[in-house]
Amino acid sequence: MQAAPVRATAIPSFTTALRAVESLLMSGGQRTARRNAWSSVLEDRRRARDRVEAQRVLDLAGTAPSPATRP
Repeated sequence: MQAAPVRATAIPSFTTALRAVESLLMSGGQRTARRNAWSSVLEDRRRARDRVEAQRVLDLAGTAPSPATRP
């Protein structure tokens, strides 16, 4: 007697499942706006990290502008 063939079905990731629910609940325009907003948040965070790093390098080099001359 042969064993039944086993089918491997990938379990969707949490992100995939969340996007599926999102597509059911939101219209296309809302989804796009939400993703654009999230992309903006991530870009703002990246720029903030870059500013902190640049300030750290300037402080270490001793060339940072004084707080009175900063805009």
